[in-house]
Amino acid sequence: MDKSVLHMPSGNPALPRARVIYAIDATASREHAWSIARDLQARMFIEAGSTGILNLQLVYFQGVICRASKWASRGEDLARWMGAIQCEAGLTQIGRTLQHALREHEKAPVHGITFIGDAMEEDLGVLGALADELGTAGVPLHMFQEGNDAAVRNAFRLLALKTGGTHSAFNPAVPKTIERLSAQLNEVARVAVASVAAIGTNRSRK
Repeated sequence: MDKSVLHMPSGNPALPRARVIYAIDATASREHAWSIARDLQARMFIEAGSTGILNLQLVYFQGVICRASKWASRGEDLARWMGAIQCEAGLTQIGRTLQHALREHEKAPVHGITFIGDAMEEDLGVLGALADELGTAGVPLHMFQEGNDAAVRNAFRLLALKTGGTHSAFNPAVPKTIERLSAQLNEVARVAVASVAAIGTNRSRK
């Protein structure tokens, strides 16, 4: 078991068909918008999990810890875990998050990663190398940025570009932002499910 990322319990041992990781910065700088983001993401988990052929994993960091849930096919499970998270001061742990995603991909394919945060306090060269690995493995990283920090924006864009993913703004104060983010997150889930379905179709034709 990965000792650098703590794992939360789950009663669902089933192997996933399509797998998407939802990673969240839960450090103190996000506290002012945390309740909005938490409610949005909880709704999104439930909607994404309703497909029945998508498994989700929640990864978040706060303080000195980085936690990952077990894979779950029920969005309600992730929504419940999300509801228990409180922001706590600490440095970003994007590197540990990406390392965890790579290890999960080695076990079984991960079809997409979303990350929601407002800061990047780590070495961009190290994160870029991890993003290169994700890109080579075919795992897109979708970066959702809260706030307008230009350095963070450039870093998030670079990481997304290296993996074939996307960079988007997340500002709860802007009208329609929440609806737009929800639609984008669900599109990530839809593409993941479609990619697995396409693999299954190709196999059946052989």
